[in-house]
Amino acid sequence: MQNQQKPFRLITIPVSHYCEKVRWALDILKLPYIEEAHMPPFHRFATKKVGGKSVPVLVTEDEVFTDSTDILKYLDSIAPNEAKQYPHKAEQNQEVEELEELFDETLAPAIRHWGYFHVMNNSKLMQEKWCQNVPIVENLLFPLLFPPMRSISKKKYNINAESAEQAYKEIKSIFEKVSRLLAGDRKYLVGDKISVADIAFASLGAPILSPEQHPTKSSNSQELPSKMLFVIKEFRKTPAGTFALNLYANQR
Repeated sequence: MQNQQKPFRLITIPVSHYCEKVRWALDILKLPYIEEAHMPPFHRFATKKVGGKSVPVLVTEDEVFTDSTDILKYLDSIAPNEAKQYPHKAEQNQEVEELEELFDETLAPAIRHWGYFHVMNNSKLMQEKWCQNVPIVENLLFPLLFPPMRSISKKKYNINAESAEQAYKEIKSIFEKVSRLLAGDRKYLVGDKISVADIAFASLGAPILSPEQHPTKSSNSQELPSKMLFVIKEFRKTPAGTFALNLYANQR
């Protein structure tokens, strides 16, 4: 499958849904990797050393990949034909790439925006989210660093009630689109086997679905705001939500 002799190095913020997208692709291909987890802003120090900025970053023996889509395309290039997650047929491949871009560029930012609006003021919950499996020193420094990081994040993403409502509408629109694509008992979004489109939708949509099998699922989900829990239940019941949860249950 590859000439790589050592496990890949995957730099992450563990709770990041973009990181989960890459983690899933690596796992489904059974490729060995070591995850290097950091909380913001420490992830920037790790990624900068290898020429990256945000996460995920995949470090191989020959090259560094600094974007989730670039990482998945690289993994696909070294995977055997039967395991490739981008379809061979040009038309299907185009459809997968278009869906992946939609989920990357619209769904994922909207979910991040909506989620941060509801939990950003809960420092206990944010520490649980940001500090899973990070070095001890980062966890210890969280109380000191979180207040300025919260302010920076709110400004950077323009987080407020109005923008969170707009993010919710974008999420709902994409879930409706995916539900329409799945009409007629389609097992996958494109073709007859799991593809990047499926992995991208399920992983990037995971924060608003709370799948039991998610590797960084919070054990204290009931501590989420009641409005947030209501919306999670709402999306879990949709055809798109049921589809993603089934992918987690059966192929994650």
